[in-house]
Amino acid sequence: MKASAGSPLASYETLVHAVAGVVGSVTATTTFFPLDTARIRLQVDEKRKSSATPVILAEIVKEEGLSALYRGLFPVISSVCCSNFVYFYTFNSLKAMLVKGNGRATPSKDLLMGCIAGATNVVLTTPMWVVNTRLKLQGAKFRKEDVHQTEYKGILDAFQQIITNEGVGTLWNGILPSLILVCNPGIQFMFYEGLKRKASKAGRQFEPNKRKSKNTFQESVRTVINLLSERIKKGGFSGLYKGLEAKLLQTVFTAALMFLVYERIAGITFKIMGLSKVAKH
Repeated sequence: MKASAGSPLASYETLVHAVAGVVGSVTATTTFFPLDTARIRLQVDEKRKSSATPVILAEIVKEEGLSALYRGLFPVISSVCCSNFVYFYTFNSLKAMLVKGNGRATPSKDLLMGCIAGATNVVLTTPMWVVNTRLKLQGAKFRKEDVHQTEYKGILDAFQQIITNEGVGTLWNGILPSLILVCNPGIQFMFYEGLKRKASKAGRQFEPNKRKSKNTFQESVRTVINLLSERIKKGGFSGLYKGLEAKLLQTVFTAALMFLVYERIAGITFKIMGLSKVAKH
């Protein structure tokens, strides 16, 4: 089979990269899912005294059972599939266009493509992450008494209840800080693509807000500032970094396994189908 000669937005190569990215991210997310469970518990349950990730995981297993470590896995995996398909598809489409002809991939181009892909991903998939965070914490045992539990029957029911009770804008709660943080995957992909080129040469709000959001930029900024101020008042500046250990472990291990599986699947698929990679490094 010959490689598609059409637009990079609708090419076989871009689709292969997107699907391989989805499989890699799902594999990695599932493997290290308990680390994300520990992170969210630390950030939401302020009265939890333990801060070490292994201790948090042990407490959850003891109090709620082993399955609690994987509570909310399905909605998260659903979100991961959509999120990474959008990200990898956008990134590789941009990559194919920017390096077309005599164009060459550079760290600055990698960073730009990563940020654009990240922003596109955030805008399109934030509603799914809002829903899966609530589902992930449903049924959890908290030491903080004022955390209100929700009763959702599933992903669709959660969407319906949020839209009906809180307004459509609630689905995009937290989008401003998420857009600011798109530099994270951008930097990650910049280093990843750079290291790959060198190697080649060498050989996401839990508690529902009962009032309807105004969904304006000013409101979003005000909400972020209020949340930061409240967190600092309750736990000091160190409270802003609660769950950092679990997040770092999850990010590093998940990214490493995701890229490993992604490269293996993409490489095998290209070989079987006789497709050439979009970019020449």
